Amino acid sequence: MKIKCDFCKTEYNVDRVPATTVRCPICGHCWLVQTPARKNTWLIFIASVCALLAAIVFTIAVISQYNVMQQKRRPLIATITASEIINDENGVPHFRVHGTVRNQSAEIYGVPDLIIVGYDAHGDVVLEQKFPPSGTLIDSGGLVNFTHVLSGNISGVKEISAKLEGVK
Repeated sequence: MKIKCDFCKTEYNVDRVPATTVRCPICGHCWLVQTPARKNTWLIFIASVCALLAAIVFTIAVISQYNVMQQKRRPLIATITASEIINDENGVPHFRVHGTVRNQSAEIYGVPDLIIVGYDAHGDVVLEQKFPPSGTLIDSGGLVNFTHVLSGNISGVKEISAKLEGVK
């Protein structure tokens, strides 16, 4: 900390504020060193909280805008909720797939055909089947459930996904 003689303006470096009066070795003037004013910690705290709240509001606004854009671009979402292997009357294994189509928009939409895609361990498509949905229209925020048994050879299928025809 720097202190300065009030009379001759000589500056001195000290480690802490002296508890008693100080005598200048140059001119002999004595003075009491004032403790420097502390920054108001409450103002710093309030400013920090305001900055944090502004950041939170900004983040929420950005996320909300992103969700609105996603809803406009992809109003319908197809999701597989469960899958199981079943055997038909001849003992041939098949996948039975359960899922939903959700309308995340504020409008009513017609449900396009569903496509179940099976991938091998390398991510290559080994099975793809299209089928009509159980419902034709979905209200805003509504769901249509579906169940479909995949025909054909399921050997090598390691992952299954659902997509809507015509939707990228």
